[in-house]
Order: sequence, then structure tokens, then C-alpha cells
Amino acid sequence: MSKVKVVLAVSVFFLLPTIIHAQQFDVGFGVDTISAPSTNVTSTFVGSTQSLTGGAYPIFSADYLLKRHFGIQGEVAWRAAQNLYLGFEPYRPIFFDFNAIYSRKINRYVAPELAAGIGAESVRFYQNYFNCSFFGGCTNYVTSTHFLGDVGGGLRLYVHGNFFVRPEAHLYWIHNNVEFSSNHATRYGISIGYTFGSPIGYP
Repeated sequence: MSKVKVVLAVSVFFLLPTIIHAQQFDVGFGVDTISAPSTNVTSTFVGSTQSLTGGAYPIFSADYLLKRHFGIQGEVAWRAAQNLYLGFEPYRPIFFDFNAIYSRKINRYVAPELAAGIGAESVRFYQNYFNCSFFGGCTNYVTSTHFLGDVGGGLRLYVHGNFFVRPEAHLYWIHNNVEFSSNHATRYGISIGYTFGSPIGYP
């Protein structure tokens, strides 16, 4: 091994703790709900009278600030209890989104965050029988998935050390959301979380 490689390896070894310490990684878990427009149309067209509104949605989120105050974020939210689609078929929506995020701690206790990105709405319609395949195994539901875009944010309130409480809201634009009465929905609620590392923007 050349002297240059040795020097680089040693440098990386000693600088790694500093690099890790300089980054910020956040995780959160909470409960949100969904609000979406209803419709005044009274027709037999499938989905014309069904709204996404209501229900408790457990949510898990994680983000990693890569450079200064910018980073990446992932979230998943699912309806805790099944609802009835058009009054007879059980279903459960699940939302996934992957975002660019900006966050900066403005003082010891407060850090606003803004996020925008893309994801998917996956709606599971449950049945009284199982569908089986060689690769996917057996399930008692069929899934309808739609691409979405989202924008949102939250306000991290650091209540003790690196533990925070975060009121939050996200707006979804769902492409071709034909099963429901609207192509957009709002998710809002509150999460609790923890910041690993020193929050960027404040010592």
C-alpha cells in the first residue's frame, strides 16, 4: 500500500467521528388524521361519494441532514382501523412519501422544518377470500396504488435534551385518485421524536 493510501486511510479513521458528529439524524412517531373534500355529486359512479376524511393514522418518519440544513426524509402513514368503502367493502389507505427537507434550529428549543417530495397512496381493499401467487404468497386484499406529490412541514419543540414534540401537516396531490371524491388530501397531527447528533444550526 502506498504512503498516500496510508495517509488517506488514517485521516479518514480520525476524521470519521467528527463527520458523524456533524450530521443530524431524526426519527419520529406520532398519530395524524386525514382531511379531504367530500362531494355533492349523488351518482352511482364508483368513488364519487367516498371521501378519505377521518381515521387515526400512525406515522413513522426519519430524516438525515446531509449538508448544512438540507437533507432527505422518508415517511409512512397508515389508517389504524379499516373503514368501509361505499358502505360495504373494508379498506385501508397507506401513504408513503420521500422528500427533500430543510430544517434549522433557531434556538435551543425550536426548529421549524419544511419538506416536499413524491410518494404513493396504496389502498388495500379487503376480501373474504385469499389471492395466492407463487412469488407474492397469499393475501386477503387487492391493492390500488397511485403516484402522489406532497408538501408540508412541522415545528419541532425540544422539550428535554434531544427529545422533541412536533405539530405537523402535509398536503397530498394524488394522481388519478378515482376511488375517492378528491385528488388531494391533508394529513395533520403530532409526533414525538429524537434527534441524534447536535442539531445543525445551533450548538
